[in-house]
Amino acid sequence: MANFLERSRLDDDSTVLYSSTASPHESTTSSSSSYHSPSPPRHCTTPYRLAVRNLSHSIQPKRKLSNLFRRPSHQQKPTNILESVSFVAKSSEILGVVGPSGAGKSTLLRIISGRISNSEFDPKCISLNDHPISTPAQLRRICGFVTQEDNLLPLLTVKETLMFSARFRLREMTAKEKEERVSLLLEELGLSHVADSYIGDEETRGISGGERKRVSIGVDVIHDPKILLLDEPTSGLDSTSALQVIELLASMAKARQRTIILTIHQPSYRILEYISSFLLLSRGLVAHSGSLSSMEETISHKGFKIPDQINALEFAMEIVRVLEDSNNAKSLSSCEDPEAPAYSRWLEYEEANEAGQEMKNGADDRSMGCCYYWRLSEIIYLSWRFWKTIYRTKQLLLARTMQAIVGGLGLGSVFLNVKKDENGVAERLGFFAFSLSFLLSSTVEALPIFLQERRVLMREASRGAYKVSSYIIANTLVFIPFLLVVALLFAFPVYWLVGLNPSIAAFTFFVIIVWLIVLMASSLVLFLSAVSPDFISGNSLICMVLGAFFLFSGYFIPKENIPRYWIFMYYVSLYKYPLDCLLINEYWSSRRQCFSRNQGPDSECLLTGRDVLRSRGLEEEGRWTNVGIMLGFFLFYRVLCWIILARKASRTML
Repeated sequence: MANFLERSRLDDDSTVLYSSTASPHESTTSSSSSYHSPSPPRHCTTPYRLAVRNLSHSIQPKRKLSNLFRRPSHQQKPTNILESVSFVAKSSEILGVVGPSGAGKSTLLRIISGRISNSEFDPKCISLNDHPISTPAQLRRICGFVTQEDNLLPLLTVKETLMFSARFRLREMTAKEKEERVSLLLEELGLSHVADSYIGDEETRGISGGERKRVSIGVDVIHDPKILLLDEPTSGLDSTSALQVIELLASMAKARQRTIILTIHQPSYRILEYISSFLLLSRGLVAHSGSLSSMEETISHKGFKIPDQINALEFAMEIVRVLEDSNNAKSLSSCEDPEAPAYSRWLEYEEANEAGQEMKNGADDRSMGCCYYWRLSEIIYLSWRFWKTIYRTKQLLLARTMQAIVGGLGLGSVFLNVKKDENGVAERLGFFAFSLSFLLSSTVEALPIFLQERRVLMREASRGAYKVSSYIIANTLVFIPFLLVVALLFAFPVYWLVGLNPSIAAFTFFVIIVWLIVLMASSLVLFLSAVSPDFISGNSLICMVLGAFFLFSGYFIPKENIPRYWIFMYYVSLYKYPLDCLLINEYWSSRRQCFSRNQGPDSECLLTGRDVLRSRGLEEEGRWTNVGIMLGFFLFYRVLCWIILARKASRTML
């Protein structure tokens, strides 16, 4: 049934879905907008009424070290965030949740949107068209949730951002239908004129703050949710941009018969015209629930007069404690709505059909292999998005290219034509060690990009847009050829300038080792970016780990001299195996060649290639074993990253 409604809406969407009749006053305010709205089309949609009754929520304070040794009677009690909150949100209207800081507005929105655990959810408190909501997963399916932060990729255009969201979330549609949906949504959001502009951030010039907020709204309404929740949609916007966002939401509510609930701070007179009813919270309690006119009547009945220079809502915030005491004396039956029974049966029918359709789709996926096809599509879309991000991140592209070329030429000029004597052996070992350190540390600049993408990944993966495993696979597929180019740019100049083993086979193996080194480093950075909360701690962690790996590589301290309790670091060091590979590649074919002889008539060879290898414990030609271990490290850190990100995504409530 849901799919039928989705396609029927698409048929009706041949005209633009934007409404200019959001309120009686819109004709006087639309001139402030940067877009104009045609009349809305007719929709065969069902109105939805969200009812919340006696909703309470508390959190257990975190246990401090000083409380661990106290008796249970002295432990801190749970903190009540919400207490007996009741209200009704109707279709085609905007409900504004207001109140002072700490009133519980954002917590209320998280609960309604299903962004809490099953153990915290009370199935008796929330109903849709008098149909009880039993799990948070049901709310997440029917609600779109726009967070206060705009978690968008800055180097994608507006159209690309919406298009990728459509590809991930509108799985039942064809490519042409997705294109049509995005085109209609761009017009509805008033973003057609900036469709090809970058989202932008502090470093990249992009669209305005109001336009960015509309893109965030578009990302979460691309699948046409029944209910739309927004946390502070006007935060950080100027008055004109804030008005445009509220105008847009009012039009979407009318055109789509969508139920919209938002939190807002100190709305202006013009914004108040678009909000149908208000829920005023104070210390987790309801101080008022109803229209602005009913709020004015309540204030008047209390003997207060609203000053001319402020609106009723601002004044209500000043006397919120008085209103709170008055409202608590009222009966909770005020949440009843006589219109509710008219369409409660229809919702039950729709919910049953949706559940049946989901079960059918699940069976089809298992029997027909659709799941595998979709996973492949996920990987392709994510790979394409990764490539766009890398290509457009000029700093990263330029930095990696210049590091490889300048690093290769610089090292080659320092170790130019190293001689094949005893001093040359020491110089080659120093060159290999420094090259390893240079290559492994050259991927640190990708950390901020991974951290930025992680916020977007957590939002998209937690909402079921795609699997975290698809993200990791796509990242791997994109970075493998990219880092191969980096390896070639470094290896070509440095290998021949230094004068290493002149055979083509040895040069090819050298390129493979350099490639594996940067791949391992990329996996390590990806893993550490998954566990690091920010750039500073992530950068410190990377430096510390690489420093420890270098110390226990066997270059500074021979394996025999490493303390027994630290010997495990020798075997997990990312420096050890590539260093052994480089030495084998250089000296195995010349293991009988003499690099040092004693002076005198009875000349005797003091140092051969075999002796160099024996000093590292390399008695056999095990280069391909080391290559396998390096590939293992490359995959191991990515699997660890996948486990950590998947665990975080399962706990993320964005």
